[in-house]
Amino acid sequence: MTELREIRSGLWRWTARHPDWRPDAAPQSAGDWPPDVGCVLCEAADATVLIDPLVPSPGERAFLPRLDRRVGDRGLPVAILTTIGFHRRSREQLAERYGASTSRARRSLPAGIESFPIRGAGETMFWIAAQRALVPGDRILGAPGGGLRICPESWLRYLPSGLGVPELRDRLRPLLELPIENVLVSHGDPVVGDGRRALADALAR
Repeated sequence: MTELREIRSGLWRWTARHPDWRPDAAPQSAGDWPPDVGCVLCEAADATVLIDPLVPSPGERAFLPRLDRRVGDRGLPVAILTTIGFHRRSREQLAERYGASTSRARRSLPAGIESFPIRGAGETMFWIAAQRALVPGDRILGAPGGGLRICPESWLRYLPSGLGVPELRDRLRPLLELPIENVLVSHGDPVVGDGRRALADALAR
């Protein structure tokens, strides 16, 4: 059963099976990712924030009432943020359910949330200052056995910018200026505590 896992006070994560996952994807291919993807709920001062949310499959519809309670108990507006186009997932469904905003324009972001567009990478990452949490989309992944890794080259080939992994590493390095403790990846296991070192190690490989 899908559960909301509290990472830090006011910061939650859940996982759901992605409907497009294929067990026979070639290693390091564009389809090579774990079947379950991560989603984030943050209790900002002025909104309840959902980042890249995915509602579990029909067999786990009991999850929605639990999410409803967490959203409803706060009585604040809901904002849904998307890191990358592929992660629209259940955005429209939940935006309709909660009357949520979906803008990631900086002037529209909830209090304490900062956006970091990665130039040429087709992705915007989000920094949650109160919980010192970075939420990436597809460019930073959980590494097998723990830690972080940069996405495979195959995940970048569709980009019109022609961005490759070496250039991506360069454009991610400014993130190390943040006091990162937690990195809540979409693909793989999150890093909880010492996230900055995990990111530095990934960028150095």
